[in-house]
Amino acid sequence: MDKRKKVIFSGIKPSGDLTLGNYIGAIKNWVKLQDDYECLYCVVDLHAITVRQEPKELRQRTLEVLAIYIASGIDPQKSTLFIQSHVPAHSEGGWLLNCYTYMGELSRMTQYKDKAQRYGDSISAGLFNYPVLMAADILIYNTDLVPVGKDQKQHVELARDIANRFNNLYSPTFTIPEPYIATTGQKIMDLQDPSKKMSKSDENPNGYILIMDPPEVIRKKINRAVTDSVGEVHYSDEQPGVKNLMNILISLSGTTAEEIEKKYAGKGYAEFKKDVADAIIAELEPIQKRVKEILADKDYLESVYKAGAEKAQYMALKTLRKMQKKIGFIPPAK
Repeated sequence: MDKRKKVIFSGIKPSGDLTLGNYIGAIKNWVKLQDDYECLYCVVDLHAITVRQEPKELRQRTLEVLAIYIASGIDPQKSTLFIQSHVPAHSEGGWLLNCYTYMGELSRMTQYKDKAQRYGDSISAGLFNYPVLMAADILIYNTDLVPVGKDQKQHVELARDIANRFNNLYSPTFTIPEPYIATTGQKIMDLQDPSKKMSKSDENPNGYILIMDPPEVIRKKINRAVTDSVGEVHYSDEQPGVKNLMNILISLSGTTAEEIEKKYAGKGYAEFKKDVADAIIAELEPIQKRVKEILADKDYLESVYKAGAEKAQYMALKTLRKMQKKIGFIPPAK
């Protein structure tokens, strides 16, 4: 008998246009996982509304993120692709788990602390307790592995704590998830400030490359990327701007830091930057073309997210019904 494939769950918020960092750090790795795991990849629109969204833009970006998943090589026949709000079990599971989560745990979450410092009491309750919804996203599928960056391990740890608490209080209900830190796909940093991660919410558009940026924009942004006065291509923490560009090239071309250093020895940065831009354009142009084709075929896109939501809801409801029964709710009449 076939051994059960381990379950992987991950998602991206449609709260801004996706960057090269999202592609290299997440999506490119997801593509590699879909043959060996039961993968659920979601557009987490419920998380997007923890800050105000323009409704029309939220709808457009939700479909664009889904189209980017498919265009990047995530196959709807192998992976379950869906929109989070189409699976009511996420919201319902999130509420139930809220009642098993402590205020102290949530107030220690790094992202909440950062936002609270910046905005004070005017942040929404959703921003305070969205990590519980994230825990529900993970736990209702009995997820084994959650692909996350090192900076998001805290969310998986909270999901583990909540799952253990529920399991101990009642009986084993949830699989205890583990973070899955990819060995390939470096963390891509801001092109203007390589001390921070490339982010779609950055105020300076020269700090990030969008997946849908046209070639001439990509070239301009790479040419403007900060380097240093050393003038040598070295993979060194002393040269964070150069190291970041090298990481992009390593992730997209499969080459090594040593090979890159050798190739550009004594050549300065101009040729190096040109080749980094070429590698990005070569990777993204076919994806951009396919995204436009998918978005133009609304029936196809709808068929993907409809089938994905049906499968996801079926899986999630099994766990949700167990939770309800153990808590003491009366099951709905059939």
